[in-house]
Amino acid sequence: MKHLKAPKADVAVVDDHERLLQNLRDYTSTIFSLLWQRQAIFLSATILTGYYFDPLNAVLFYVIILFTELQDFRHAKRVAALRPIQRRAISLAYGAILVNTTLSSGVICVYAVSVAFSQQAGGHFTPLFFLFAAALFAAMNNHQLVPALAVRLTLYGISFAIITIRDLWMINPPIQSELWLHFFTVLFVMYFLIDCSVVFFKLYRKNLDAMETLKQEHAHTTAAYLVKSQFVSTVSHELRTPLTSIKLSLDLINSGALGSVPEKMKAIVETAGRNGERLSKLIDDLLDLQKLEAGEMRYHMEVMNAQSFLRDAIDANVRFAEAKEVKLVADYPDDPPLFIEADEMRMMQVMSNMISNAVKFSHKGGTVTVGCLDRKGKTTIFVKDEGMGIPDGSREKVFGKFLQIDSSDRRQVGGTGLGMSISKEIIEQFKGKIDYISKPGSGTTFFVELPTHTSAVRHLEQA
Repeated sequence: MKHLKAPKADVAVVDDHERLLQNLRDYTSTIFSLLWQRQAIFLSATILTGYYFDPLNAVLFYVIILFTELQDFRHAKRVAALRPIQRRAISLAYGAILVNTTLSSGVICVYAVSVAFSQQAGGHFTPLFFLFAAALFAAMNNHQLVPALAVRLTLYGISFAIITIRDLWMINPPIQSELWLHFFTVLFVMYFLIDCSVVFFKLYRKNLDAMETLKQEHAHTTAAYLVKSQFVSTVSHELRTPLTSIKLSLDLINSGALGSVPEKMKAIVETAGRNGERLSKLIDDLLDLQKLEAGEMRYHMEVMNAQSFLRDAIDANVRFAEAKEVKLVADYPDDPPLFIEADEMRMMQVMSNMISNAVKFSHKGGTVTVGCLDRKGKTTIFVKDEGMGIPDGSREKVFGKFLQIDSSDRRQVGGTGLGMSISKEIIEQFKGKIDYISKPGSGTTFFVELPTHTSAVRHLEQA
C-alpha cells in the first residue's frame, strides 16, 4: 500500500495586510448597513440647527457631510472588492478612509463649535449633545478600525474642551459655578465614551480571534478528511485487484469449469463465493462513497423508457430473489410510455439497492412488487415488499452512512449500510427524490420520484 501523507493544512499565520483588510471590511460594512440611519441623523440635525440658528451655515454643513458620506460609500465598495494579495491597494484604501474620517469628523466638530459660539456662555446643550451622539455612534460602530476611532474621539474631545474651556476663559467663574460643572461633566462623558470604545473593541477582537480559531479548526478537519478519503480510496483499490482474482477463481470452481467439486468442499466453496461477492460490493460502495464526497462522480445522462428499464432491473435481480425464495412481480402500464432522464448504470445501481433490500427484508415465499406510474408530471418508480416494515423515526438510519435499522451483533441482514445513502445522493443529482412509506408489520414501499421527460413523450405522440 502506498504511503499516505497528510496534506498540509491551509492554515497560515494571518499577516498584517490580511488582518487590516478584515478590519476595513468590518468597518465599512456599517456604511452599507447604517446608510439611511446616518442620513436621517444628519438631516434632522441640519433642520433643527438651521431653524434655531444660522440656516446658511446648516446647509453648508449638510452639503459637506453629504460629500464625505459619498466618499465613504465609494471607499466601502472598493474595499469589498479587494483581495488579501492586493497589499498596495489595501494600504491606499486604508489611508483614504483615514483621510475621509478626519474630514467627516472635522466638519462635525467645526459645525458644533460654531453653533456653540453663537450662543451665550453655559447654554450649549444642543452642540454638546450632538458631539456626544457622534462620539457614542463612533464608539459603537467604528471600533473595528482603531486609528479611525481614535481620530474621531480625539477631535470630538477637543471640541468638547474648546466649548467648555472658552466659557471658563470668558467668564472666569468661581469653582462653584455651573460652568465648572459642565467642564467636569464633559471630562466624565469623555471617560465614559473611551470606556465604551474599549469594551466594544475587546468584544470585536474576541470575535475575530474566535473566527480565526474556527478557520484553523476547519482547515485541520479538512486535512483529516482528505487523509481519510485518500486512505479509503487507496485501500479499496489495493483490495480490489487480489479480490477480483479470488472471486474469479471461486466462480470458476463453483461453475464446475475446473471439474466437479467434492461434496465435502462444496458448501465451503459456495460460502466463500458469496462472501467474496459481499466483499466486492462493500469495496464498490466505499469507492462510490469516496467519489460522491469528493464530487468526482460522473454521470452520463440519457432519456430512458421507464417501463423498459424496470424490465431490465427485474431481470438483473430475479436470481437473487429466487435464491431467497422471494417472487419479483412487475406492476406498470405498458401504455402510455413514461420517460425519465438519468444515468442508466447509476439508476440500475439504485434499483438494485432497493430491490435487494426489499428481498432481504421479505419472508420466504413473499412477493416484491416493482412498478412505476405517472403522478402530476413526475414518474414514480416504486419497490414494495411484504416484510417486517420499518419502525417510526428510522429515516435517518435508512438514509444514513454505515447505519442499519438493526445494528445489533445478531442482525439477520448483512450489508455496509451505504446502499440507500449512495442511492439518495445519486437520485438528488437527477433532480429527484427518494423516500419510503412503511408501517411496522405491513411491509415497506420505497419510491423514487423523477421529472417525466415531457419532450420525449411529445415526440413519441407526434410520431
